[in-house]
Amino acid sequence: MNYLTVASPASDSFTEKRSEFIGYIAPAATNDEALAFIDLIRSKNRKAKHNVYAYILRQDNISRYSDDGEPQGTAGVPVIEVLKKRELTDVCIVVTRYFGGILLGGGGLVRAYSHAASLACDAARIMDMRLCRHVRIESDYGMYGKITYLLPKFNVVTVSEDFGSTVTLELYVLSERLPALTKELTEITGGSAAVRLTDCGESYEDFSSCNI
Repeated sequence: MNYLTVASPASDSFTEKRSEFIGYIAPAATNDEALAFIDLIRSKNRKAKHNVYAYILRQDNISRYSDDGEPQGTAGVPVIEVLKKRELTDVCIVVTRYFGGILLGGGGLVRAYSHAASLACDAARIMDMRLCRHVRIESDYGMYGKITYLLPKFNVVTVSEDFGSTVTLELYVLSERLPALTKELTEITGGSAAVRLTDCGESYEDFSSCNI
C-alpha cells in the first residue's frame, strides 16, 4: 500500500497578533525518531512558551499529539488533523509559539496552529512512496529507442543508465506492473532484452515524479 511522507525537514512561520508561530516538519519512521525531532525543536526554542507537536507513524500505527500547555483541543488536535487531511504518515510536526501578549481565544488558537502546520507541509517536498522492485534491463543499442518509448507507460523511476558495450538500465518498477512490463518488453525486443530482478527485494521508493 502506498503512502505519502516528506523528503526532509522544512519549516515556515507567520505572526498573528504579535505571537509568532513556527511550523517545523520532518520525516520520522519510528517513535524514537519523532521524539528526537521534538527534543531538537524544543532545544532550539527554549524561550518559546509552547512547542506543540503531532506525529503519525506506520510502525505500530502510532498517532500522538500534545497541546503543550495550550487549552485542551486548541493546538495538538488541529496539527494532527492537518496531517490526517493531507494523508501524511511517518511525519512529525512541531509548532512553536512565541507568545506576543495578546490572547487569541480558542478559535483563534485552532486556526493559528492549523495554519502553521499547513505552512510546514507546504514547505516540504512530498514523496509518494510505493511498493516496487529494483530491476536491471540489458539490451543492445538498436533496442534502446523501443525500450525508452515503452517505459513511461509503466511509470518507472530510472535509477541509472550505463552505455558500455551494451545499454544497462536500472529502474524501480511498481510491483504490480512488473509482469506486464516484462511481457511487453519481451515482445517488442523479440526476447533480446531481459528484465532481471536485483537482490534488493521489494522496497518503498518515491514515485512522486511519475504523476500516477
